[in-house]
Amino acid sequence: MKRIIALAALLLAALAPIARTEPQELAARLEDKQVVITIADQVFTCYKFADDQKYPYFHPVNGPLTGNSVTTETSEPYPHHHSLFFGCDRVNGGNYWQEANARGQIISQGPRIIRDSGRRVMFTDRCLWKQPDKDPIIEDRRWIAVAAPSQTLRVIDFRITLNPLVDVEILKTNHSLFSARVVSELSVASGGTLINAEGLTGEKGTFGAASAWADYSGTRDGKTEGLAIFQDPRNRWFPSKWFTRDYGFFSPTPMYWLEGDKLNLSTGEALTLSYRVIVHAGNHDQADIPALWTEYAKWVEEMSQRMRSRPGGPAQ
Repeated sequence: MKRIIALAALLLAALAPIARTEPQELAARLEDKQVVITIADQVFTCYKFADDQKYPYFHPVNGPLTGNSVTTETSEPYPHHHSLFFGCDRVNGGNYWQEANARGQIISQGPRIIRDSGRRVMFTDRCLWKQPDKDPIIEDRRWIAVAAPSQTLRVIDFRITLNPLVDVEILKTNHSLFSARVVSELSVASGGTLINAEGLTGEKGTFGAASAWADYSGTRDGKTEGLAIFQDPRNRWFPSKWFTRDYGFFSPTPMYWLEGDKLNLSTGEALTLSYRVIVHAGNHDQADIPALWTEYAKWVEEMSQRMRSRPGGPAQ
């Protein structure tokens, strides 16, 4: 419990570096198998965790201008992409990304809200990766913090620790780890923009390119909004290569480019990965995504130094 509280405090502090010109009040509540996050009494996002889902995911993820989701809960092609989520295929022969639940599910054991109101809210979750009538192979623990530092900016910090309960082998797969699928109106195929930290654009430029961040933005109903994913510099494989598609999918994942085409994790060999999601008005330039990334990276380094200075403190 002390460790959970300490990590909660760190994630809450993680939001401090973002400029707060007009910070908004948030609230979090449990309701019908979802954690509902509101900003000024309007729904921003819901973390859905029903037992019959393939995995927990966020939807909607509403933009600050339109009030409509910048991500799609399901759509063609590949309707198994659920908005903003974490999953993985080819794990010990199971599939924790798509297909029937019999192949595997990531099952929430019930989120716990740590901070339910204020300028930032936070909750935790514990999930089990398992197939029906079989023992779980992975336990994951999640820490999620949400803030709205201005009327045109929303922030989701997502941290997950995978704890193998048995020896785990993950084979080469593009179906893996933290991912987002934007609505078709924001996609490159519909005239939107996908860009990474190096200024490479579209699927042609960003696919397979290692980059600290990537951003998708587009215009609908005359209003431009977007979503960026930042990788924590402490993540293994940082900066990971990206799996991207012009139809609206993007994911920073090393699993398609693994050395030896597989990853082995021994029982108890924990793997922690962290990400920051920025939901913003305007395109990446107007939202100043590069500056937000610089602030985030600076904070990560400061927190890492602080943790290293503690006796026995973890690096992350």
